[in-house]
Amino acid sequence: MIDGPVGDFRRPHRMTHDCILTIPHAVPSSSRRARTVAGCVRLAVGLLALASAHAALAFGFNDVAVRAKQLAAKPYQAPADTLPRELRELRYDQYREIRFKSDQAYWRKEKLPFELGFFHEGSYYDQPVKINEVSPAGVREIRFDPRLFDYGPVKLDPKQLRNLGFAGFRVHYPMNTPKYKDEVVVFLGASYFRGIGKGQVYGLSARGLAIDTALNSGEEFPRFTDFWIERPAAGAKELTIYALLNSRRATGAYRFVIKPGSDTVVDVKAQVYMRENVSKLAIAPLTSMFFFGENQPASALDFRPEVHDSDGLSVQSGTGEWIWRPLANPPKLRSQRFADDGPRGFGLLQRDRNPDHYQDDGVFYEKRPSVWVEPTHDWGEGAVELVELSANDETFDNIVAFWRPAVAPQAGQELAFGYRLTWGAQPAAASPLARVVATRTGIGGIVGQPRKYFSWRFVVDFAGGELARLGHSTAGATVEPVIRASRGRVEIASARPLASIDGVRAMFDVVPDASNAPIELQLTLQSGERLLSETWAYQWTPPVDRAV
Repeated sequence: MIDGPVGDFRRPHRMTHDCILTIPHAVPSSSRRARTVAGCVRLAVGLLALASAHAALAFGFNDVAVRAKQLAAKPYQAPADTLPRELRELRYDQYREIRFKSDQAYWRKEKLPFELGFFHEGSYYDQPVKINEVSPAGVREIRFDPRLFDYGPVKLDPKQLRNLGFAGFRVHYPMNTPKYKDEVVVFLGASYFRGIGKGQVYGLSARGLAIDTALNSGEEFPRFTDFWIERPAAGAKELTIYALLNSRRATGAYRFVIKPGSDTVVDVKAQVYMRENVSKLAIAPLTSMFFFGENQPASALDFRPEVHDSDGLSVQSGTGEWIWRPLANPPKLRSQRFADDGPRGFGLLQRDRNPDHYQDDGVFYEKRPSVWVEPTHDWGEGAVELVELSANDETFDNIVAFWRPAVAPQAGQELAFGYRLTWGAQPAAASPLARVVATRTGIGGIVGQPRKYFSWRFVVDFAGGELARLGHSTAGATVEPVIRASRGRVEIASARPLASIDGVRAMFDVVPDASNAPIELQLTLQSGERLLSETWAYQWTPPVDRAV
């Protein structure tokens, strides 16, 4: 599986000094000699261990950064189209029949805590990636071998399997039980990767970089072309991966330190080199799916009440404000920006964990992870941007969230950034204030009275923080909704206790003006001057047909 060294092959350093026993004129006792010899042996072992550790780190982030910088100085060359037609034309369901043999997992024979599995080229995954192992012996490529795969009913000419590479890889670690190594992180396709925490199933994805997302000029998808994976020690609880990124307008060096657990943490360090100017650079992009939910019921008959990998965007601004933006499946592409200076974090979350709200015992949307992005240094001025695209089914990832620097990078510029990704059931950071637990919408007006004009109702449920105490002691009299709308008129606003959640339900109607452009809405709960809740933010597009 490993075929010779490639790149910079470095052996462990030799010990520079021998351990010398000096025998004095007075002959020491045997016990003293034994202690001296034992001490010398411990010193030698320690120095050897230090040398091995140093050798394992002989290839690292700086080596990848040098390659990325050199690559950025050269004209971009698109990857060659070498995938055989038989593999390219595989339907997605056929491609899934090609399975990596689990008993061939990399590092399994050595009984290391981490193992690697690999993906075959084919279907959408039509570009190979080069995967290397970094160990005290040096850097060695892990080469593709068709004997590592079970092709099932897929019949392929063996000649078509020559000169292939891996499409990507997966990382396994005993997260749920010590007897079984779970799949915890996958790198597959462009610069996409995804992870899960304990007891979860895959949902949304992260990306290394995105360029010009949702612009008319078209989006550019940088891809990881090379990986270097550090061989873990026998008792390792984290795995380090380096990656080289390349695209027409940018290159990059990445380091991922993966720490599986109840929450799986991925620490990311990146150095990006710009080949050309870009209009929109997306840092720490997250990609998810929202088909329909409580705020936007299914447009067609479906037995399931909700279908989504994530139900909202959460933002903690540099000033400490917490914002919750429920997701939607719009009729056409739209975006929303949350300007900030030095954000503390953002993420796409799956807050609703109740399986009754999904009624899907096949894909388990209630087990999809939330992902929280926490900058590890000051990102400066910019905005968290949310992009929502129209989706016709649940197989299409139509949600993107990322950080966009205020100043677009120019050709020749170098950018360094770092952040932590936390994949888990709950976000790594949470507001101490009341949070939004449900958003519902529908036709407005007063029940029993004829409607004279069109209006749309918003019902937002809050729980947590001080709400339980305030609601029971004052029947909600001290809790008031504070509502802001970019256009139109707000009416019939109220906030009252909701015993079923030990919280408060806020309601209001919006009467739009003549425009059909999106309306920005914000809602908070207050008691006098005291803020009680996070900020609920929403973007609503009035319908063209506004029948009363």
